[in-house]
Amino acid sequence: MSERRRRGRGTRGLTAALVLALAGAGAGIGLVVTPRASAVTPPVSFTADSLPTWQTNGIVWAMAQVNGTVFAGGTFSELRPPAGAAGTPRTAVNFAALNAATGAPTSCRLSFTASSGTATVRALVVSKDKKTLYAGGRFGAVNGVKVSNVAAIDIAGCTPKAAFHPSFSATVRGLAVSDTTLYAAGDFSTVQGQTRRKFAAVNAATGALRAFTANADESGRAVELTPDGRNVLLGGDFFTVNNSSSHALAVADAVSGAVRKTYSSFHRLSVVMDIATDATGFYTGNQGNGGGVFDGRAAFDLDGFGERWRDRCLGATQNVLPYGGALYIASHAHNCATEGEFPDDGKRRYLMAQPTAHKGAVPAPVDGFVPGPRKLGWFPAVNGGVGEGVGPRVMAAASKDGVAYLWVGGEFTTVNTKPQQGLTRYASTGDVGNPTTPVASAGSVGPGEVQVRWRTSFDADDSRLTYRIYRNGGSTPVHTMTADSLEFERRQASWTDTAVTAGTTYTYRVTATDGAGNTSAKSATASVTVPATTQAYPDRVRADGAQLYWRYDDTVSPYVADSSKAGNTSGLQVGGPALRQAPGAVNGTSTAIGFNGSGQQVYSDHRQTVGSAYSLETWFRTGSIRGGKLIGFGSHTTWNSSQYDKQLYLTDTGRVVFGVYPGSVQVIASPWQEAYNDNQWHHVVATQGPSGMALYVDGKLKATSGVTGHGEFTGYWHVGGDNLAGWPARPSSDAFAGQIDETAVYPKALTAAQVWNHYGLASIS
Repeated sequence: MSERRRRGRGTRGLTAALVLALAGAGAGIGLVVTPRASAVTPPVSFTADSLPTWQTNGIVWAMAQVNGTVFAGGTFSELRPPAGAAGTPRTAVNFAALNAATGAPTSCRLSFTASSGTATVRALVVSKDKKTLYAGGRFGAVNGVKVSNVAAIDIAGCTPKAAFHPSFSATVRGLAVSDTTLYAAGDFSTVQGQTRRKFAAVNAATGALRAFTANADESGRAVELTPDGRNVLLGGDFFTVNNSSSHALAVADAVSGAVRKTYSSFHRLSVVMDIATDATGFYTGNQGNGGGVFDGRAAFDLDGFGERWRDRCLGATQNVLPYGGALYIASHAHNCATEGEFPDDGKRRYLMAQPTAHKGAVPAPVDGFVPGPRKLGWFPAVNGGVGEGVGPRVMAAASKDGVAYLWVGGEFTTVNTKPQQGLTRYASTGDVGNPTTPVASAGSVGPGEVQVRWRTSFDADDSRLTYRIYRNGGSTPVHTMTADSLEFERRQASWTDTAVTAGTTYTYRVTATDGAGNTSAKSATASVTVPATTQAYPDRVRADGAQLYWRYDDTVSPYVADSSKAGNTSGLQVGGPALRQAPGAVNGTSTAIGFNGSGQQVYSDHRQTVGSAYSLETWFRTGSIRGGKLIGFGSHTTWNSSQYDKQLYLTDTGRVVFGVYPGSVQVIASPWQEAYNDNQWHHVVATQGPSGMALYVDGKLKATSGVTGHGEFTGYWHVGGDNLAGWPARPSSDAFAGQIDETAVYPKALTAAQVWNHYGLASIS
């Protein structure tokens, strides 16, 4: 969740026209349709590589564009060249005009000032004929010409139009324009001395007040016309419009202001910060505070204005921009667990994108709402910056000389970890960023094959990467393949090399290449010797269907390789556990991983669900009298999970406990007289399925229960740590101290015979 904040809305100029132009394959309105960036995975249109751009010394709240010029409004007093670039700072009083292609200021200079208090520009929009720029905010003059919170600027001459001077009684936060009418949203209660609460309309040429009346009880923050011009979309804090009950969003007739559609599905502490349209629908960006608050985005149809989907990520969405089938998002997203994506583990993602519509079958509603489309592979890095620390606040798409540019404004002070304040931009061409270097591993459990596996790389603007595997130092890859990854989900990829000979040692290195040809460095060398005979224990674990199999033979951090046949659920080490601990639990060359009982653990690398039947298997060795978690399923990654279930843990006295939470805690445990904290390797298996729960230690059945249910949520497997609060005989330490080896998770309940077989094979493998 995020704090409730009072923010302005910066309109996107001709965004709606741009999207209509895109939808119409180059129809003659809006921006020129430009080629999609070759480096990115569709429908992303822009790279994540920021371009040199002049910057402000304050916050940018609003943007608009026309004919290759981008206008920025906000609360600032100066423009500065990019860090390290030539140029002299210049005065810029709450307004700047910049060349979309170069990022440098144009000759147009306007000063928005107030006789008292702080002047600010909160909204900008360009007229349909592209001749007039309208500005809204809190100001009393433009270049000395008196105005009252709204102004019209002649674009060609960069001068305020003195004949246009409507009087708004308070801050204007949003603007939209038709051929004849300018619509405004804000804090005002009167316009031209007549009652117009929070929303109003004036003649676009003269500023004369229109009959349009849509009086709201609380602030208006966003206003947008539907593409047909017949209706106006209203967004803000309000609970009533023209005495009709409607919270945060409403649809009104564009001429009269009569309410056409009301909404009651937003949380009472959620407000609409922004509204944007394309040819198929409209989108809201929301923020709020409190339990159950809606802080993300929603999509609505233009036919009937019904809701299409709702993305309930938490993180105060400030601005949304539909472009080329993608919805670009300015927010500080920190928790997308409701969408099955990333939990709240302390990281904020300020710029993201997702498709505007689901491709294929629409998912079933969750908690009454159709989930939003899954995030796309676009994650430019900015920080929270000054002011309220929310980072980006507004975006605009502009085109010049056949290249499309995405401009972003806000309160950030760094872009891609380098100093850059208030403004940045990205292009549809020119991707130069390399993917991260893969982390590779190799393993073999029998003659005739080597499993090469690696943690997939991250590329900020390309989610589908090409991987090349090089063997024995060769310059020509022995295998090439593609795999998908996102910033928050980097599943392991793997390939099986069958052109190998028993008794021979092989080395492998892996590279990642994006769509533009940018290639990572080669991974560190992964080495493996192919055994002459099949290793019985790991071969049986794989044959019995493990879908996660961590052997802990890794030589580099923070990667834990998955040796299962599918090979896509690697682990990430937290806190630097000790690698290559010998001897391991299984005879042969396999090693174990060591935990110190203080913050060290391993968690699985992608969010998943667990079916009704499953088995947990691992080996452990400890002399600790503080217990700790061996393996469990939790809702978070590096932070303590708020939901935790399907747990195997050791008590202070050395008993093994297996527990689930199908609405209440249900546990079974090994006998009280048996202690397994004796510095010896022990094998433990827990199963649950249609017959209930079973717990095995060292191959023998120790306890059963008829409980068939468990907690159902998406999460991550944890080994060596995570929350145990509220569970019976909770150990002194949730974190385990000792060694763990051969951890496996199965999508079925292993039989007693299979468990006994595994235990016996460990000594002969």
